[in-house]
Amino acid sequence: MKLKNLAAAATVAVASFTMAGVAEARDQIQIVGSSTVFPFSTAVAERFGQTTSFNTPVVESTGTGGGMKLFCAGVGLEHPDITNASRRIKEGEFKSCADNGITVTEVKIGFDGIVLANEKSGAEFYLTTRDIFLALAKQVPDGNGGLVDNPHNNWSDVNPQLPEIRIEVLGPPPTSGTRDAFVELAMEAGAKTFDELKELRGEDKKAFQAIAHAVREDGAFIEAGENDNLIVQKLAANPNALGIFGFSFLDQNADRLKGAIVDGNAPTFENIASGDYAVARSIYFYVKKEHAGSVPGIQEFVAEFTSEAAWGPDGYLVDKGLIPLPDADREAIRNQATSLAPLAM
Repeated sequence: MKLKNLAAAATVAVASFTMAGVAEARDQIQIVGSSTVFPFSTAVAERFGQTTSFNTPVVESTGTGGGMKLFCAGVGLEHPDITNASRRIKEGEFKSCADNGITVTEVKIGFDGIVLANEKSGAEFYLTTRDIFLALAKQVPDGNGGLVDNPHNNWSDVNPQLPEIRIEVLGPPPTSGTRDAFVELAMEAGAKTFDELKELRGEDKKAFQAIAHAVREDGAFIEAGENDNLIVQKLAANPNALGIFGFSFLDQNADRLKGAIVDGNAPTFENIASGDYAVARSIYFYVKKEHAGSVPGIQEFVAEFTSEAAWGPDGYLVDKGLIPLPDADREAIRNQATSLAPLAM
C-alpha cells in the first residue's frame, strides 16, 4: 500500500508540475524598456499582430535602466523577452545578463535626437551646449578656478541673449536612457567649453564626469518621469517651460511644440541624420536568445522590425520619427539580428 501510495503521489506531483508548466507558458512576446523606443516598438508590434498568425506583443515603457534590470534578471517566462534602449547596454548590465545565463542579441535600429522643446506660443530658444550646462548643472565654474552651486535663476542669467524667463526644464529621471545620453552629449559638451573642466577631463575623467553629469536639484530641473507624453502635456500648460525628450515626440507633436536650436542647428530629421545636430544618439533593442525557442514569434518579430518596410528610408517607422541607419549598416545589422547573433562587449 505504501508503494502504491508513493507511486500515486509521484504521479500527482508530475501532473501538477506539468500543469504548472502549461500555466506558465505564454504566447505573447513581452517587451519592456525605453520610452523613446516605445512608439517604434509599439508600431512594429501592432503591425506584427495584424499581419501574422502571432499574437500582438505586449510593450511596456519602463525606461531604459528599468528595462535592463527586468531583462537581465533571468531566463524564464516570468522575465521579458526583449528590452528597448535609448543608449547602448552598459558593461555592468551586460555582465548581469551573462551572470544570469542570458545570451544577448543587440539590434541598433536607427538614430534619434534629444530635443529641448517648448509650446509653440513660448519664447524662441537659440542655445549652445555651454548654455545648457550653465542652466542645468548642479555646480558651475566661478571664474576663479573653483565651483559654486548654480546661481542662475533666469535664462538671461546664463546668456544675456536668452529670454528673461525663469529656468524651468522638465526631464527624465536618472534611470532613463534619454537622461544618460543628454548628460553625455549636451552637458559634457558644455562642460568642456570651460578650460579648467577640459583640463580636469584630461587628468581625471571620472571627476570631470561627476561635475558634468550632476543636474541641479533646486527646482530648475524637474524630474517628470519616464512618460514623454506626459511631459508634452505639461508643456502645453506652461509655455515658459522646456522639456527634454526624443525627437520622435517633437515630430509627432509638431502642431503644438517647437524645438530649441542647439549650436546653430535645429532638431530636424535631416540634421540628425547628417550628424549636424549636436545632441543625437543611436537607439537599440536587445533580445534574449534563450526565449526564442519558448515564446513563439520572437525571430519573426525581429525580422519585421528590421525589414525595409519598417526601418527603411520609406518605412512606416520613419513616419513615427525614426532616423534610419545607412543602407549598408541596416543590411549587416539585419543579418546579425535575424540570426540572433550573440553580443560580445
